[in-house]
Amino acid sequence: MTGRVLILASLLCLALGTFLAWQAQAQQEERLALVMTVDDAIGPAISDYFTRGLALAEEREAEIVIVAMDTPGGLDASMRDMISAILSSPVPVAIYVSPAGARAASAGTYLLYASHVAAMAPATHLGSATPVQMGGGGLPGAEEDQDGGGADDGQPPAQDSEAQDSEADAEAGGDEAEQADPPRRGETAMERKVLEDAVAYIRSLAQRHDRNADWAEQAVREAVNLTAREALEQDVIDVVARDVDDLLSQIDGRSVVMDQGERTLATAELTIERLDPDWRTKLLAVITNPNVAYFLMIIGFYGLIFELSSPGSLIPGTIGIICLLLALFAFQLLPINYAGLALILVGLGLIVGEALMPSFGILGIGGIVAFVIGSVILMDAENLRISLPMIAGIALLSAGLMLWVVTRFMGLRRRPAKTGQEEMVGSEATAAEAFEEQGHVRLLGERWNARSSEPLRKGQVVRVTAVDGLTLVVEPFDKAH
Repeated sequence: MTGRVLILASLLCLALGTFLAWQAQAQQEERLALVMTVDDAIGPAISDYFTRGLALAEEREAEIVIVAMDTPGGLDASMRDMISAILSSPVPVAIYVSPAGARAASAGTYLLYASHVAAMAPATHLGSATPVQMGGGGLPGAEEDQDGGGADDGQPPAQDSEAQDSEADAEAGGDEAEQADPPRRGETAMERKVLEDAVAYIRSLAQRHDRNADWAEQAVREAVNLTAREALEQDVIDVVARDVDDLLSQIDGRSVVMDQGERTLATAELTIERLDPDWRTKLLAVITNPNVAYFLMIIGFYGLIFELSSPGSLIPGTIGIICLLLALFAFQLLPINYAGLALILVGLGLIVGEALMPSFGILGIGGIVAFVIGSVILMDAENLRISLPMIAGIALLSAGLMLWVVTRFMGLRRRPAKTGQEEMVGSEATAAEAFEEQGHVRLLGERWNARSSEPLRKGQVVRVTAVDGLTLVVEPFDKAH
């Protein structure tokens, strides 16, 4: 009986091992297409999600990674991290602008040019890739110099209008010459540096994958856009596909340029697996939202102030330190103007100083001004800026708190003193004996020397009008009343 049980157990173990080995082999032989989704501004959370997805695709030995993208743009640093990950990835990456109505604007255009396969769904568009300066909107230069100046591109100053007209007539034989508008180059040295760097960057990406580099430069300099069909006709993208299945069928057999050399895609009959953003990505996206990070900083600052003003309460200090650390973590990832951050901290400090040491509004008003200016210039990157209504709301809340504190202090100044000799002025005492000018009274259980301008009888209630050293100046209560 025991032998039969052992034989049966051995057969069961053998069957289980065979099944597990078959399942592992099937998983290894399964050809995978990993689909990711980017439907927000490019930022630290999206960059982290994207790089972790590429690492997972490499680990799973996926045939291709498809990124369904709909983005208005985002941070330059996060975009460049994603592009570096694409260029060094051993797994081909296809950027697919979808669904219908989506866009790949600004940073999305750079990512599309960097991808091994650039695809778009019908009714989508891309472009507007002009870099936006911190704190100042777009690069100027849309209006041409009225004096025809060519200082931006290093050319000598233009001649006067008559000389230009005569020279043009001589060269064109009296006919009007058709000249293209000069390309935008920026007005200041910093603007030219940013713009030319962006142009060189996107042209290098276009040349790597043999795409239209001239239109890419135009998208950066002039912020032009293309629809999906126009982009395909101008060799900006490779494919216009209705959905992921259509995209996989169209790019099957296509040759792409990888970091290790050319590679032929084999995307037929792939198993599609979606990798949606997990809780970590969602939490990071919430924390790195400029409005959330800004609000966390305000809560953290006031939490610490309330804890220091009433030590031992613990709750404000605990909440404050957690919020402040989360805000500092977010500011580490976001493009922060440290002058703005310093102005915010100075403004909050002045507001608190007004509460602790009233200056009739001087510190408070200066603190609110510094707070508002610092909040406005704290963060002004494209698609990542603090909401002006939130700044106004917090400023009004701080102003209201400051006004309440000032009025409370003014009310306290009108109240009678509660300690010291000043507390005794206005108090009621009882004559300990009958006297006319000098005598004694009882006040708060103590016997005091007293002086009165009117005769007093024993037990008569008097009112203290002044304190002269250790002598109280009193008068009959009836008269005072």
